[in-house]
Amino acid sequence: MKAYYAAIEAGGTKFNCAIVDAARNIIVEHRVATTTPQETLAQTVDFFKKQRAAGYDFDALGLACFGPVDLRKSSATFGYITKTPKPHWSNTPVVAILAEALDCRIEFDTDVNAAAIAESRWGAAKDTEVSNYVTVGTGVGVGIVVNGKSLKGLIHPELGHMLIPAPEGIQGQCPFHGNCVEGLASGRAMSQIWGVPAETLDDDHQAWDIQAKVLSKLCHNLLVSFSPEKIVMGGGVMAKPGLLDKVLRYTEDSLAGYLVLPDDLSLEHIICLPGLGSHSGLMGALALVLDEPV
Repeated sequence: MKAYYAAIEAGGTKFNCAIVDAARNIIVEHRVATTTPQETLAQTVDFFKKQRAAGYDFDALGLACFGPVDLRKSSATFGYITKTPKPHWSNTPVVAILAEALDCRIEFDTDVNAAAIAESRWGAAKDTEVSNYVTVGTGVGVGIVVNGKSLKGLIHPELGHMLIPAPEGIQGQCPFHGNCVEGLASGRAMSQIWGVPAETLDDDHQAWDIQAKVLSKLCHNLLVSFSPEKIVMGGGVMAKPGLLDKVLRYTEDSLAGYLVLPDDLSLEHIICLPGLGSHSGLMGALALVLDEPV
């Protein structure tokens, strides 16, 4: 019998839910708006129950979730979304709710850690030992993979909340930290700073130059902190044409020639868009439930 897996890329804007096979074929895909936990999780459970009824049975679900989350299996709040800027979602036991409703094994990590794993196995960071995955969407997060494993540590990396100087005249919008990367460069923050959704800003709007400068500081700090072979930059905001080129240019300026890259590599080889396109997170959820890369 063919094996199927449930996969969820749980983001601050939408839950991308799918039935996937071990060969990474997406059989069915459905998006649920991230509203309240009760509404979103009920619709998510309903989708997967319907897939079982249609013959796509599964006994494992990979959950790549926005956070912060508690990843410590010994913790009383393992599987919780903890203190998050997303309204209504703080202290939500998301793993327990899904496990009880769907009666299946759940493997759990942050959305960016999972995407980083997928990109290191199958995407733009394949064959690297150290890589970073940056998502710039509703929020900003960074997943770190070292030798095939996501970095967790005390909690898990929250590099979107790295403090950086705000560009002149700009006030960061993070309710916890103000001028952190997320408070300056997330899609939510851009909408609050400029008064319109980020995707509606003209190509020549000063917001995109400021955005590139903020993200270049993040890349600078990732390069000198983790020495990644790849920094993969995904998320809806990074889909803006020309933004990556600006980030590369400003990162080069910020480093000021300090890093000597091996084998005649340039930053263009290191800082790149996802190899898995918009499915890095969903494939990351699949990777969480697979024992070995396929």
